[in-house]
This record gives sequence, C-alpha cells and structure tokens, in this order.
Amino acid sequence: MKKVTGIGGIFFKCKDTEAQRQWYGQHLGFKTDAYGTNFGWRHMDKPEKKGYSVWAPFPESTDYFEPSQKEFMINFRVDNLEELVNELKQAGISLIGEIQVYPYGKFAHIVDPEGNKIELWEDNDDKYENLTDKNVTA
Repeated sequence: MKKVTGIGGIFFKCKDTEAQRQWYGQHLGFKTDAYGTNFGWRHMDKPEKKGYSVWAPFPESTDYFEPSQKEFMINFRVDNLEELVNELKQAGISLIGEIQVYPYGKFAHIVDPEGNKIELWEDNDDKYENLTDKNVTA
C-alpha cells in the first residue's frame, strides 16, 4: 500500500502569529489569512486534479502539538487513512485520539520515536479548494 503521498502542511509555534504572517507576506509573497497560506499544485498522475499544502504559524501556547514538546508538526497526505491506521496499530503504533472527519478530509495523529507529533490527512481536495480560494500562494 502506498502510505504517504506528499506533504500536507508544515505547522510551527511562534510568539506572534500575525507578525509572522505579515513578514512572510511582505518578504516572501505569501498570501495569508488568519490560518496561514496554501500552496496549490497539480497531481502528477492526474494533472486536472488540484492539491494543496498548508503553511501555518500557531501561537506558542497551542496545545495542538501535544503530547509532543516540539515547536513544529508536519502533516502528511495519505491515500487511505483507515487502512494506514490499521497497519500502524498492527505495528504497535498508537493513535493520539480518534480519526477526525471533516468535509475537507480525515485526520489522525501519531508520534514518531523521537516524540514528533505527525498529522495524517486523507484529503478531500475538492471541498478543501472551496475554503482556500482567497489564500493560495503560487
């Protein structure tokens, strides 16, 4: 089974999320909103299909990265989240919480051997596209 298909997002803690969004917008051309920005791209095997990777600063006080004590979290795009979760469980890797389902995709969280929290995302890019039209960085 193909497990990870790409990077879904990079999330990091910072002291001032607004200042970070403004700096990246001014100096690197990011088109941001309150959540960060999205990088749009096309699937290699289906060029008519759009995909997105997210860049998002989080307040340094966020508990979203817990139980990790790291300052960042990477989101990986996956093809079949339930199947991957079953394989991970069989390998002795526990989920943090349960699979979460939203209109724009399914999410699960695990921790790697060094304590980095990983977010797994089975995307629904068609629904996600409706949310991202105004903040896609080319």
